[in-house]
Amino acid sequence: MSETLAAAYPWLKALHVISVIFWMAGMAYLPRLFVYHAEAAAGSDKSETFKVMERRLLRGIINPAMGATFLFGGLMLWANPALLAEPWMHAKLTLVLVMAGLHGFFSRWRRDFEADRNHRPARFYRIVNEAPPVLVVFIVILVIVRPF
Repeated sequence: MSETLAAAYPWLKALHVISVIFWMAGMAYLPRLFVYHAEAAAGSDKSETFKVMERRLLRGIINPAMGATFLFGGLMLWANPALLAEPWMHAKLTLVLVMAGLHGFFSRWRRDFEADRNHRPARFYRIVNEAPPVLVVFIVILVIVRPF
């Protein structure tokens, strides 16, 4: 790693962690909004308020935070490509891709709510709400403990 990259690496890591925190905060909150939205009558003032909240959360926080997470994580891998040889990193990246796929589902479900096409019960979203924290637990363990 060059001197410049070595000096920038802690900043990349800090920006990556900050981005992850914002991404995960949004990923934890959005399905909770879906729970409440699923309980609101379509077309009601409550439902319309949830539509605005969900759209702003996804577009204003979750999407940019995921982009920043991938940008800074990618730059860290570029600065230290030896990480790609580590088995824990392969497992971590796999779980991050699962999280990104979940993000895609959340985006689609938000569009369904926007169009008053949601047909899932609140219970479904209560269960889905557990997925991001479970993924985060395993990702953090992989990064900190490096069990492989």
